[in-house]
Amino acid sequence: MKVVIQRVSEASVMIDGAVFNQINQGLVVLLGIGLTDDEQDIHYLVQKILGLRVFTDPEGKMNEDLDHVNGEILLISQFTLFASTKKGNRPSYIEAAPPEIAIPLYEKFIKVIQSYIGNRLKTGIFGADMKVRLINDGPVTIQIDSKNKA
Repeated sequence: MKVVIQRVSEASVMIDGAVFNQINQGLVVLLGIGLTDDEQDIHYLVQKILGLRVFTDPEGKMNEDLDHVNGEILLISQFTLFASTKKGNRPSYIEAAPPEIAIPLYEKFIKVIQSYIGNRLKTGIFGADMKVRLINDGPVTIQIDSKNKA
């Protein structure tokens, strides 16, 4: 699994021209699920995301995690994180998991995060055409690949 995490002061996701979900201070997490991903990848990434100390403390240093600022998460499925551009100019997505593999893992990812932060998690809709708006705070943008733990 791959995630791109952005620290935001606010964010929203629109579907069919209407706001579907929105958050205030927190993280936008774009989640890509690959062919070889499993529940171990979920648990690894959830712990990393929730433990990231990317929010500023009273001294202005990035030293606080999501819980310390009572932040929210907007989770968006993003198969294009598995784009390969090695050949030509049209990206290939052969390493991205097809919906029959990705949807159950996406749903499990949601349940695991919710077990920690409850209703502070908001999502888009898997496979929908979504418009994501955000104010990247910092900017702070971090990539994590669950297959690259070393």
